[in-house]
Amino acid sequence: MSFWVVLAICVLASFLLGAIPFGLLIGRLHGIDVRTIGSGNVGAMNVGRILGRKWFVVVFVLDLLKGLIPTLTGGWLLTFYAIEVSIPTLMIARLLVGFASILGHNYSPFLKFRGGKGVSTSLGVALGVYPDLTLPAVLAFGVWAAGFSLTRMSSVGSILGGISFPLLYVGILTYRGGNAAEHWPFVVFSALVAVLVVVRHKANIARIWSGTETRVVRGGPHSG
Repeated sequence: MSFWVVLAICVLASFLLGAIPFGLLIGRLHGIDVRTIGSGNVGAMNVGRILGRKWFVVVFVLDLLKGLIPTLTGGWLLTFYAIEVSIPTLMIARLLVGFASILGHNYSPFLKFRGGKGVSTSLGVALGVYPDLTLPAVLAFGVWAAGFSLTRMSSVGSILGGISFPLLYVGILTYRGGNAAEHWPFVVFSALVAVLVVVRHKANIARIWSGTETRVVRGGPHSG
């Protein structure tokens, strides 16, 4: 089997795994369609608003694993078929497999090509691209946590975390004496993740601007 056939299989499998709407499925187990309550999103934060913190954690971890597992597995498989493939090509292939899971989550064919915001799945992918993107991903998650804690708006944390991801990657790379031009696949990937996170939060940005975005507080969410 050729490298390119294995890559195509890995990308397809990653997309389909990423497309599994765990938030919706868990809501269904509780007799709830999470798309009709709260923000209407199938991601962990909306599930947590509806069902509680425990289910936020469950969905967050499952969505993270949708990115982590195919990225690690795909990278491992591809190395066995990369005998005549350059290292930059192998790097790009690994990133393509991971990015496919993010696209699957955001544009799930099981939800008529709708889906979540891709934050936790993107984190899983970045953690799986070890060691290149792992530290920037952890720090970007810290930015998300800080933004959320300060504003009580998950969307603010997600946007700030997404934007910080490529900046942190380039900053860490430069600090370590690396050359961004030589590591351009990772620069491009981190920038694409940031753009996708911002685009998926377009409606949230409009609500933040108008002062109507939902805040998460003790006892439940409220607007304003």
